[in-house]
Formats: sequence, C-alpha cells, structure tokens
Amino acid sequence: MATRRQVLGSRMRAQQLDRESGIVADTAVLDIGVQDSGTDGALWALTNRGVAVTEAVEEQLATVWTARGAPHVYRLAELPSVAAAVAPFSEADAGKRIYDAAKPLKAAGIPVLSAMDTVASALRSLVVEPTAKGTVSGGLNALLDAPYQRDCRSCKATHIYEMPFRLAALHAGLQLRPGTSPPVLERIPGFEQAPHPDERHDVIRAYLRLLGPATPKDVASYLDAPVREIKDRWPADAVEVVVDGVTTWSLGPLSDDPPPVTRLLGPFDLFLQAKDRWLVMPDQARAKALWPVLGRPGAVLHHGEIVGTWRPRKSAKTLTLQVEPWARLTAELTEAITEQAERLAAHRGTRFAGLELKT
Repeated sequence: MATRRQVLGSRMRAQQLDRESGIVADTAVLDIGVQDSGTDGALWALTNRGVAVTEAVEEQLATVWTARGAPHVYRLAELPSVAAAVAPFSEADAGKRIYDAAKPLKAAGIPVLSAMDTVASALRSLVVEPTAKGTVSGGLNALLDAPYQRDCRSCKATHIYEMPFRLAALHAGLQLRPGTSPPVLERIPGFEQAPHPDERHDVIRAYLRLLGPATPKDVASYLDAPVREIKDRWPADAVEVVVDGVTTWSLGPLSDDPPPVTRLLGPFDLFLQAKDRWLVMPDQARAKALWPVLGRPGAVLHHGEIVGTWRPRKSAKTLTLQVEPWARLTAELTEAITEQAERLAAHRGTRFAGLELKT
C-alpha cells in the first residue's frame, strides 16, 4: 500500500526536482528524454533540476523526435542506444504509433516496419547538410509512392504522413538543430544505431523509475504503443503497489512525503507527463485547466502539490509572470514563487518585472 503523497514525493526525488545542482551525466530525466516543446522546454526543465545551462552543457545534448513524435532532448553521446530504445517493438506497435498513416500502407501490402525503413533511408539520402523540414518533406514526396502520402486539405497539397517522417528521423541518424523553427534537420556525427539499448534507456523501466508506480496502460499511453506489447515486456522485478485502491507496479521502494521545494514547471515537464493524471491532479476542473487541448500553462509545484498555473508575459526585456493560484497565497508561497520567477527571467535573459495574480 502507498499513499498519493508518497507517490508524488518519490517522483519528485526520482526526477531530481529537489536538487540544487547537477550535471548532464547524472541528470536522470535525460534517460527517458526531456520534451522540448515551447519556450520553457527542455533547458528550463534541466535548470529546474539543478543543471547550470551553459554553451558547454548544450554541446553535450541533442534534440530528436521520439515519444509521440515530440522533440526530446537526450545526451548526444547516447543517441545510438536511445534509437534502439524508442524503436517500435513489433509490426503492431509500429502501426499504432504512426496512427492513420498505417492504413494506406497496409492496403498496399507494405509492412509498416519496412515502410519505416524506407522512409529512414530516404531521409538519410536527402539530409546531407542541414536542411529545413519543409525542404526535406518536399524531397520525400518526390521519392516515395502514394501509400506514404496524404492529401492535406488545409494547404491543398500532398504531403508525406507526419508520424512516419518524425519517427524515422532518428533511425536515419538525424537530429534537430537547436533553436530552429521551423526545425532544421542535420546528421548526427558518427551515428550508428545500437543493436540493443542500455538498460537506463529501456523506456518501460525508465517510465517506472521516473513516473512510477504505474500500470502497463500508463506506459502504453506514454509511448502510443499497444498495451499488450508493454505487458509482454513488463519487468520481472517490478513490485506490485496499491495506490488509492489501484494496483500499480514499482521498481523500488517509495520515499516519504514530497520535499519542501517550489518549482515553476514548464507545460511539458516530465512531472506533468504522467498518464495517471487522476493522481497528479484529482480535481477534474483544475485538471482541465492544467491540460487543455491547446495552449497549456505551466504548473506551480509547491511541496508536492500543483497549487496553480502560470503563464509568462514578456515585454521588451522584462518578464511578468501571470499566476492563477489554487491555494491560499501565504507570504511563504508568494516569496517562493517570486524567487522561481526571478530564476526563470534570468534563464530567459530578461529582468523579472513582478507577479500578476489572476483570480
């Protein structure tokens, strides 16, 4: 048996949200990948875990499309192992991960895994030097047959399906150049995919280690994989834990209550990526505000609980933080949020101009 507070405390510690300093080599979230969506993405997530982001630090990192086709940051030197870890487990898994792109391939008698290899080969041939995504997409259209393409109503053109493009890029040895929008793809120096991933990159174990305890359904949802594929690969050393009446599994003992720290989590921080949202935010109305379909806010994490949302308001060289509190703003909490807002402003290279409370 475990309490909700124990679970949240364990996740905070496993993800090192209580850490004041650290380096790339010992930052645990880089094992599963740090999603880099929006302005306050991967580098802010690392800052929240004590990593002083410098040019030397950024040189140790790489951005690639992995889980759910989203851009994630990993250690550059570990990309061969990461590529093996995030590859589909089977034909059925590959078909599920690429969504509607699987249907025309199957209709044409093309196995999805073979199709992914074909897309990867085409990508490798196209990206010899840094190339914008739009240019690469156009090149793929010229190289690949109709089953790989779709009619786009919004721009009245034909494009390659997006998910095969994204999920094949790493296996083609391609990364995303940091700070480019639209993204620019470039080759990973000396890349050759490993035959098997290191244990630290095993996505099921990494999820259980950083977001556990969890269920096979949670992990499957995180990867967009079939639940059966996850169950077939479930770790033999996972220990059953009942949390609020729900049977879950963990890879180790849970810690005590959450550490007494405050963090301004970015909208796609790993702590917010847990698929048991009912546990992270039990209040349904607040859960909808925290995870809207479009335009996610950041989350104010205080002593293990999400106590509000935040959005940045940048003007010239200043940053104002709009905060919608869900808890009583004590002097202690206000001071903690202000301190973290000043940290965010420094991270963005701006001056903090104050809090704007939304009630």
